[in-house]
Amino acid sequence: MAASEQLEVELKFDVDAGHSAPDLRVLPGVIGATEPETFNLDATYFDTENLDLAGNRITLRRRTGGHDAGWHLKRPAGAPGTRRELQLGFDEAPADGEVPTDLISPVVALTRTRRLIPVAAVSTTRTVTTLLGADGQAVAEFAEDLVTAQSLLPGGHFQEWAEWEFELLGNDPHPRLLKTAEKTLRAAGGREPSSTSKLARAIGSTPTVVEPHLGKRPSALELVVTDIAIHRNSLVTQDPLVRTDADDAVHQMRVACRRLRSVFSGFPTVLDAERTDHLGGELKLLARILGDARDSEVQLALDENLLRAENASESLIAELAGTETAIHDRAIKAAHAAMDSDRYFALLDAIDELIASPPPGPDADLDATIAVDRAIAKSRKKIRTEQSVLSSLTEGSEEWAEQLHTIRKRAKRLRYSTDAAAPLDKKRYRKVATIAKRVQSALGDYNDSRINRARVAEIAGSGKLSGPDMFVLGRIDARQQADGQRAIDAYRKAAKDL
Repeated sequence: MAASEQLEVELKFDVDAGHSAPDLRVLPGVIGATEPETFNLDATYFDTENLDLAGNRITLRRRTGGHDAGWHLKRPAGAPGTRRELQLGFDEAPADGEVPTDLISPVVALTRTRRLIPVAAVSTTRTVTTLLGADGQAVAEFAEDLVTAQSLLPGGHFQEWAEWEFELLGNDPHPRLLKTAEKTLRAAGGREPSSTSKLARAIGSTPTVVEPHLGKRPSALELVVTDIAIHRNSLVTQDPLVRTDADDAVHQMRVACRRLRSVFSGFPTVLDAERTDHLGGELKLLARILGDARDSEVQLALDENLLRAENASESLIAELAGTETAIHDRAIKAAHAAMDSDRYFALLDAIDELIASPPPGPDADLDATIAVDRAIAKSRKKIRTEQSVLSSLTEGSEEWAEQLHTIRKRAKRLRYSTDAAAPLDKKRYRKVATIAKRVQSALGDYNDSRINRARVAEIAGSGKLSGPDMFVLGRIDARQQADGQRAIDAYRKAAKDL
């Protein structure tokens, strides 16, 4: 049985030891409570020597006692007080006590090749009261904890404290339950917690990752490093989702790679090129590997779209989509293998090192706005050059179609350059980005129709299908031809503003 994940929504308060808790049966949606039950919980927390998990507000522990004994991985879920908790029972974990692979995989983009070691031992005497709703179902859990913790880090110390935790249960709590519980518990003596988790309090300060941001008048180097940090965070966020083949994750991770590359190529003199060129090459390789999986995803979606509102036979469905699933599975396995390699982890280390200590190029001190203006002007000039080449080609020819694809790639780079300026919050950059996106989207739609028509022609020429299936293929081809023409019209309209 695989690890199970749930969303954890809870409140936490520091409180004096032995302080009496209020009667929470007065909360909205609560009509009763179970008798308090006391457990002894013993947990060992694991992290790298650098505290890569704790620095990202993640906890990984092995805990005995209570109803959920086993391994737990807790990660932020976006909203304050909300975390995703991945659980694995001892009967499903390695018998040797090693950290289970199922819990390493979601955070391996942070831990990489670094060893996970015990960093804290926490013992808790927990008294739990379960609050019940009108139907007798559990709606919340209130825990009164007496905690003793020993840091296992060099120079670590021993601590004792008391705290209250209030956690929502079930899928449909009363809308005012959490907010009213917070007011009630604060009024009863609950205080702002000194740490976000028992681990954080046990080990003290950690190198917490700070979201990148810019000052009022940033330099080109500050803008570039901020943008790299944003896309690095996106890449790391998508990593565990790609490992589970989550919807759109491959696409988003590939976009993060491309955006990182666009920063290096769009602002080549802001960073020392001799020290960053290899990063662009590694990101290009990773994007290509992810691209194989992404292309198969796109083709599966295109195949489904082609068959919309059509009375297609099983034979035609098999011809269009039958082999694509197997291709996708192979591509995903190849992506996972690449993401488990030392080369991938070395790339992530190199990006982190660059963010921490960026090697300045000759234009590092240039005003960020000037650097962006130059990058946009250079990109637009390249697009206009490619458009000039397009005008010399015969419309509808293979060369003409390939040139449109080249213009699409140039538009995408322009869009990425303007997106890099998003932290500057300037209207003129957003306008250029919008135009570039329209051009990119229109030419992407045209390219899809072109690929689809070639695919339809190939299947039609195979001689495997019946007359009715050939008729359906003819309808699909006509629809794709019309879609392609609409895309070209949209491109020409948008391209006027480039």
